Amino acid sequence: MNINLLAMKKGFSILLLTVCLFLFACGEQQTGMPRLSEETELTPDSLLLPAHTPELLVASDINLTKDLLYDKYTLEDTYPYGDTVRSFKWETIRKCLAFIENMHRDTSQWVVLRNYKNLNSEAPLVRRYIRNAYGRIADTLGVERYQSVPLYLTTDSSVPERYGRDGSLAYLRGKAGSFLRIAPVVEDEEYLVPPRYLRVLPDSTVFHYVVFVDRGDQNIATLERLSEGEWVIRSMNPATTGVHRPPYAQETPLGMFLLQEKKTKMVFLKDGGSATGGYAPYASRFTNGAYIHGVPVNVPRTAMIEYSWSLGTIPRSHMCVRNATSHSKFIFDNMPAEATLIVVIE
Repeated sequence: MNINLLAMKKGFSILLLTVCLFLFACGEQQTGMPRLSEETELTPDSLLLPAHTPELLVASDINLTKDLLYDKYTLEDTYPYGDTVRSFKWETIRKCLAFIENMHRDTSQWVVLRNYKNLNSEAPLVRRYIRNAYGRIADTLGVERYQSVPLYLTTDSSVPERYGRDGSLAYLRGKAGSFLRIAPVVEDEEYLVPPRYLRVLPDSTVFHYVVFVDRGDQNIATLERLSEGEWVIRSMNPATTGVHRPPYAQETPLGMFLLQEKKTKMVFLKDGGSATGGYAPYASRFTNGAYIHGVPVNVPRTAMIEYSWSLGTIPRSHMCVRNATSHSKFIFDNMPAEATLIVVIE
């Protein structure tokens, strides 16, 4: 059965949910919760209500200024492309930044969903699943089983209801038997997850760095937080995102993810084989096998390539976000792992 029909049957896909939350409702409220430290015993009823909810920020509270730290290949706010016009969606970005600011009002500890290459074991089959265009198992919202995390309903821990993407953020709400109870930051629902699929972030974690990737207009912007509501734009550049082209190339998924790890050289294989195809320089991974990286270097070449004519044109990568190599190095050097958010919009 067609995936889109199944997703429509469900009502909306997780991708559309994310788009709605970030493009139209990034100001969604969060309730203030007590922070769970390592010394705090997690109990099923550890949820406490605050005396009052702090006032939340909205898009108009976010002040953006330009102070570029990387000034090569810089794009204008609005720029021509072929017979059309592309732009940086600053109003959408303001909404997202207000959402991120408000995330810090929730005092629960953060966790990141992790299962890169199924290192924490393959997720069990969900209750209802399909096979997608790539021949892989996915839930009815289109999230693949491979590299994902099983999400169980709080009322049924026998079979997972759906999958959560690697690199997604959630609030830690407590413990329920052998499971941890979490609330994904972009949803109102709570789920149970086996602890091996979660990494608890330090109490001191704050997100002062955000990278916005626009897969519609094929551009990328990096921003730094100076204080509450005050953000500065550090770079504005062309990028190339993933393309839907089975069986190997996939779209860069929409949503908000944690920058999880970095590699000076991310070695990749040739499509359909085990032979080395080359490497991508200054790679910063945020979900599954998706990295922000420089221009790929294919074997037998070994020297880095600074720029490609294809940057900022149309989607063409396998899932990653290609940049000028010096811009990927700027992100690699200045955006800290596990303290930087990657937001993919369109």
